[in-house]
Amino acid sequence: MTELLRQCFAIQGRNFDKAGEISSEIKVILRDLGIEAAYTRRVVIVAFEAEMNVVMYAQSGTLTFIVTEDAINLIIDDVGPGIPDINLALQEGYSTASDEMREMGFGFGMGLPNMKKNSDEFRVESVVGKGTTVYATVRHHENA
Repeated sequence: MTELLRQCFAIQGRNFDKAGEISSEIKVILRDLGIEAAYTRRVVIVAFEAEMNVVMYAQSGTLTFIVTEDAINLIIDDVGPGIPDINLALQEGYSTASDEMREMGFGFGMGLPNMKKNSDEFRVESVVGKGTTVYATVRHHENA
């Protein structure tokens, strides 16, 4: 499929002050491209949750945003602790967030489940002690 746009964003772990900026930028890009609001909303949810997971758990990461004629692909790659049990991490409400993160209003165990729910294709690969890569595709549906 022909790429119409590819952009890579750096995410700094533990930088809560900048958390959410990338997903906001993606929202503007999609709006400027004339992408429908419902479709944009799904992409932005995936991007925001991914961004927050990197900020909360990893040292650093990247979010690669790829627009094609029929889909938007997000690849989130981080350097961090990895996920020992991906199936458990995909369960709504499961969280390894610290008390500090919860006090800031994060860590309710909805990040990966929300990413999966808003994606048409979703895959998580992780190596404990090295990091995690998430692949999410949101397909363009007519009347999305």
